[in-house]
Amino acid sequence: MCGIAGIISPYDRNVALNKMLELQKHRGPDNTGNYADKGYACLGHNRLSIVDLSTAANQPFLDNSGRYHLVFNGEIYNYKELKAEIGSKYTFRTNSDTEVLLASFIVYGKKCLEKLNGMFSFAIWDAEEKSLFAARDRFGVKPFYYSETPEEFYFASEIKSITAVLGNNEPSLKVWANYFAYGSYGLPDETFYKDIFQLPAGHFLTFMDGNMKIERWYDFVENVNKIQVSDDFEKTKSEYLKLLKDSISLRFRADVEVGFNISGGVDSSLLLALVNQYEKKEKIRAYTFYTGDERYDELPWVQKMINETQNPLSKVRLEVEEIEELSEKISSFQDEPFGGFPTIAYSKIFQQARKDNILVLLDGQGMDEQWAGYDYYAGNPTATIQGQKGYTSTFKKHCLSDDLMQYAEKSEYPEPFDNQLQNLQYRDLFYTKIPRALRFNDRISMAHSTELREPFLDYRLVEFAFAQPEHFKIKGNVHKYLLRELVKELVPSDISYAPKRPLQTPQREWLGDDLSSWVEEQLNRLTEGRYAGWFDLDEVYREWEKYKEGERQSSFHIWQWISLSTL
Repeated sequence: MCGIAGIISPYDRNVALNKMLELQKHRGPDNTGNYADKGYACLGHNRLSIVDLSTAANQPFLDNSGRYHLVFNGEIYNYKELKAEIGSKYTFRTNSDTEVLLASFIVYGKKCLEKLNGMFSFAIWDAEEKSLFAARDRFGVKPFYYSETPEEFYFASEIKSITAVLGNNEPSLKVWANYFAYGSYGLPDETFYKDIFQLPAGHFLTFMDGNMKIERWYDFVENVNKIQVSDDFEKTKSEYLKLLKDSISLRFRADVEVGFNISGGVDSSLLLALVNQYEKKEKIRAYTFYTGDERYDELPWVQKMINETQNPLSKVRLEVEEIEELSEKISSFQDEPFGGFPTIAYSKIFQQARKDNILVLLDGQGMDEQWAGYDYYAGNPTATIQGQKGYTSTFKKHCLSDDLMQYAEKSEYPEPFDNQLQNLQYRDLFYTKIPRALRFNDRISMAHSTELREPFLDYRLVEFAFAQPEHFKIKGNVHKYLLRELVKELVPSDISYAPKRPLQTPQREWLGDDLSSWVEEQLNRLTEGRYAGWFDLDEVYREWEKYKEGERQSSFHIWQWISLSTL
C-alpha cells in the first residue's frame, strides 16, 4: 500500500510533484520515486514495501519496452494466478504484484481490470501516445483524487497533496451543507473541496490532449443479477464459506508479518476463527481497542474469543486526555470530516502494530452491508444509523444559516433492484456507510505506514451474499441469519447470536463532561473563523448548553462542529 501522485502539464512540474510526494510520505516511507516525460507529464510514488521487498519493485515502474510507466497504490491479491495466465506473453523480472498489474494492462488493455482481485488505484503513462490511464477498485478501498486547470491535470492519493500545489482549498458548499443537514459525506465523485474530485469506485479515467473521460468498468448490479441463487440453505452456506476461506487465504499473501483487528462482534469472531484455520494461531497477533468504560467496551467479548483461540492479543486503550491532540492530528491526515472517537481509537491500533513491526492488518469491514446486518434494513428505509430510535433528529438544521442551507439538497440514491432490502444494501455499499468507513480507515492506517486489508470485501463474496434471498439474511428478528448459522459452527453460540453492538466509545459523555472546555474552544474557533457565516451562532450555543445539561441522545452534531473547526 502506497501513495501515488502525478501532474500532466506542458511545464516542468517536478518541484510541485516532489512537494506532493513529501506531503503523503507517511503512505510509503520505504522509497520515493519519480519519472518525468518532459513537456508532458511527471509521476511520483511513495512505497510501503509489502510484496517483493527488493528495490527492483520500486515505482514508478517501467515495462520492458520503456513505453509504460506505472504508479500503483494497493495490492493485487491474485497476482500469482494472473502471472501464470500471462505466461510467456510478458517477460517478468520481479516477483511483485506491481509488475503483474502492468503486464496485465499491456496484455489485456482495460479488460485487465475485470481480472483483478484486489484493492487498487493506479495510473499508467503511455510515453508513446502521451496519454494517461487510471483506475480505481470496485468498492473504492484505495483513493484517487484529481483536479483540473485549463492547462494541467493533477492526481494524488490525498487531497492535501493537490491543494498544496494548487493553492486552492475552497470548500464545496453543497457537500458541507448536506453533511450538516443530512449527515451525507458526498456522492462518489465528490469531496468537501470545490475543485477536488475523486474517481468513483469501479471507474477508470483516460486523459489525452487535455481531454478527460471517465467510464464505469465494474457493473455490480449486472454481476449480482447473473448469480444463480439456490434455495438450498446448506448448499449456499457451504459455497459462501468456500469463497470466504479463499478470500482470507489470498489476503495472507505478503512478505511481511500479518495481524488482524478484532471487536466483539460476529464478523470479527468469524475472521478470528478462519484466520486460525489458515495460519498457526501462535503466529497471528490480534489487536483491539478499549476505553475502560464498561458501557461501551467490547473487551469482555473479545477476551472470550481469545480465550478459545489463544491468539496473542494487544489491547490498546484510548484515554480521554489524548483526544485533543489526536483529533487534530487525525484531522490533518483525513483532510475531510471523519468518524469521531471510534476512528481515533482505531487509529491507535495501527500505531501499535507499526511499533510491533506488523505492517499488514486484516479487519471485518463489509459483512453488515452484504448480509443485511443493520436493524433499519427491516424497519426504517430512510435511516442510516444503527440502533437509532425515534428521538430528536441527529442533525441540527436550525443551527445552519440561510446562506448555507440554500445549498443543501438531500441525496437521492439509485434503486436498481426490485426490492427495498437490496436497494438499501446498495445505498450503504456504494453511497453511504462503506465509502466513508473505507476513507476513514485508509487514512488512519496509512498515517502509521501500515496496510489494512478487508477480506470480507472480496467482490466475489459481496456479490454472492448480496444476491441471496431476504429470508437467508433476515429471519424474524435475527439479522445476518445465514452468517450467524455459519459462525455458530466455529465459535461459541453466545457469540454467534450476540446482538449487534455499534462500535462505540464514551464520546457523548466525554464531550459533555471531561472535554467540555475543549469543545467550547472549538466552538469559539468556529464563531471567529472563516465559516462563522454558515451558522446561526445563537442556536449553536443554545444546543451546546442543552447538551451540557444532559440532552445527549446523540453527539454527532457536536462532533460535526468540531470537525470543521479542526480542519
